[in-house]
Amino acid sequence: MPYFRLFVSYGRSKRLTFRSNSRIFKKVKEIIKYSGCFVCGDKNPIGLAVKFYEKEGGAAAEFAPKKALEGYKGLLHGGILSTLLDEVMIKAVLAKGVFCVTAELAIRYKKPVRASDKLSLFGHIQKENGRVYAAKGWAKNQKGEMVAEAEGKYFVPKPEEIEKLKESLEF
Repeated sequence: MPYFRLFVSYGRSKRLTFRSNSRIFKKVKEIIKYSGCFVCGDKNPIGLAVKFYEKEGGAAAEFAPKKALEGYKGLLHGGILSTLLDEVMIKAVLAKGVFCVTAELAIRYKKPVRASDKLSLFGHIQKENGRVYAAKGWAKNQKGEMVAEAEGKYFVPKPEEIEKLKESLEF
């Protein structure tokens, strides 16, 4: 069974190994979701249905693009990759039990992603400042090559707005 390595830096380097068929994720907890979500919803007929798991103090997922998500022939659309990175970072905050929404997102594309690639995604909280969480994320292909990096800021709404968010989530 093929393996690939993911590297995460928290001041000192940590190495994670994921099996490409996601069996290793069976040992970790899936992060809460909304079944209608475009990215993680399992009941959205046009969604990506990505499962996100708590891993090493953050969030992790694997994703295999489909031809329908191409931007140019054979290449994953950059907006889909951006969406995946936003989701893995917000899931890192949700894994801590904090309900939030995206306030800011910056993506650095490093390499094209082939529609046949298998991606590994990871996101973690970098810092907290009041009601704003800063997070970092990245995506690597099956060869372990960095294809994109991201930074995001996630805002914690007022309590009454959080209650509305919680209504849609599945615990």
